[in-house]
Amino acid sequence: MRHPPPAPACGPVNFVKDPAFSGAAGVIFRSAMADDEDFAADGLLDGLHGSARQERIELLRWLRDDWRISRDAMRQSTENGTVVLAASGRALGTGERYSAADVAHLTGLDADLLMALLRAAGLPTLSDQTAMQYGETHLETARSIKRFVDAGVQPEQMLNLARVLGRGLAQTADLMRQTVMELAIAPGMSERQLAAGFASTSQGLVPMLGPILDQLLRLHLHNAVRDDVVTDDERRAGALPGARDVAVAFADLVGFTKLGEELPPTELERVADRLVELTADVIDPSVRLVKSVGDAVLLVSAEPAALARTAFGVLQRVEDEGPVFPQVRIGLAHGPASARAGDWFGRPVNLASRITSVARAGSVVADAAAREVIGDESGIVWSTVGDRRLKGIRSSVRLYRARPLEA
Repeated sequence: MRHPPPAPACGPVNFVKDPAFSGAAGVIFRSAMADDEDFAADGLLDGLHGSARQERIELLRWLRDDWRISRDAMRQSTENGTVVLAASGRALGTGERYSAADVAHLTGLDADLLMALLRAAGLPTLSDQTAMQYGETHLETARSIKRFVDAGVQPEQMLNLARVLGRGLAQTADLMRQTVMELAIAPGMSERQLAAGFASTSQGLVPMLGPILDQLLRLHLHNAVRDDVVTDDERRAGALPGARDVAVAFADLVGFTKLGEELPPTELERVADRLVELTADVIDPSVRLVKSVGDAVLLVSAEPAALARTAFGVLQRVEDEGPVFPQVRIGLAHGPASARAGDWFGRPVNLASRITSVARAGSVVADAAAREVIGDESGIVWSTVGDRRLKGIRSSVRLYRARPLEA
C-alpha cells in the first residue's frame, strides 16, 4: 500500500482533492505558505495584514476546497467586494457551467432571446455566446421561458414581462440579501463563518420564498383582471384599447430633497418606505398603488371618488405620524391613460405630477376634469385654487382643492 509523502516542515498542511485524479493519487499536499503565495500572486490578499489576512486565507481555502470555486471566480468576487458571498452564489445554482450556446442546445431556446431577456431583467450577460457564464438556475430559467414561447407568448411580450419582473425581483433580492445577512451574522464571526452562515441561510430561505412569490402573483393577477374588465366593443374588435379614462394621483413628500442633506441614506430610505406603508394602509380596494418613485407614490383608479378618499386617508396617516415626519401634498388628474409593463402613461399622469409640484403641503389639488367627474355628491368639498401654468403643459390649468366633508 502506497502512502503519501510526509508533509513539508513549512507550516500546517492543507489537503485538496483534485478531481483529475482518484485514490491516493488524488490527494495533493499544499502548505499554508504555498497557499499564501498563490493567493497573494492572484491579488486576493491585497491590502490585508495580520489577522485580517489570515481570515481571508481561511475563507479562500474553504471556497476552493469545499465549494470548488475557481481562482478566476475568487479573483472577480474579491475585486467586487463580494468574496464572502461567493459560496451562497454557488448554493443558489449560479455557478458558471454553461455557455449561452450550451443553454440553447439543451433547452431549444434561442440564445439571442435568452440574452435579451436576461438583459431586460437587469441581469448581466456577456456578448460571447461561447463564454461559460450560466449555471443550473439559468438553465432551468431558460426551460421555463421556452414553455412560455411554446405557449404562444411573443418575444416582445416576454421582454416586457422580464423588465417588470426584473425591477421588482431586484428589489426583493436586495431585501432578501439584507435579511439573510442579518440572520447569518453574529459578533466575532470570521469571514469563513459568515460566508458559511450566509450560504446555509440562503439555501434554507430561498425554497420557502418560491411558493410565496407564486401565491402573491396569483393574487395580483386576480386584482388586475378584476379591475380591467374587457368591454363588448373590445371583445368584438379582438383587441384592447390604447387608453382608458382613469384618475391618477401623485403623493409627494414635501422637503424631501432638503431632508436628504440632513439624514444619512438609510434614514432617508426609511422615510420613503414609510410613505408607501402609510399609503397601503388606507388604500381603497379599487385603487392601485402602481409604484413608488423616491419621495412619491403613484396611484391609479377607474373610480375617481375612491382615489380622492384614498388621498384624504394618506394625508391623515401622514399627519398622525407627527411633526418629525415630512408633510405630503397630492396632485390628482383625470383623463385617458394606458397601462404598459406595470406602469401608466398619458396626460393625466404627467398632469398629476405637475399639480403636485404647486400644491401646498397637506392638501389635495385636482384638475377640472377630476373635479367634474367626482362632482359634489361624494362627500367632498371643493374650493377654487385658480388657473396655474404648469411646467411642460401648454396651456394654463384650472385647479381645485378637495377636502373631505367631515373636515
